[in-house]
Amino acid sequence: MMNRWTRGMAALSLLTLVATGCGTATGAAVGAGSGAAIGAGTGYGAGKGALIGVGVGAAAGAIYDITRHNR
Repeated sequence: MMNRWTRGMAALSLLTLVATGCGTATGAAVGAGSGAAIGAGTGYGAGKGALIGVGVGAAAGAIYDITRHNR
């Protein structure tokens, strides 16, 4: 059940990244990498840290895209 949920979330994330733009994808990639490193370093788990990092990074990238688009 968890594997199916993870695949669905990954597919939804990829679809969202393609639709929203480059800054979001870059933010998600940076967030995933840094989240995995922080998660592994703190003992929380690299996978969980990467999932949280993707969400935070994608949100930050989307905000960056929105603010840069209006200029």
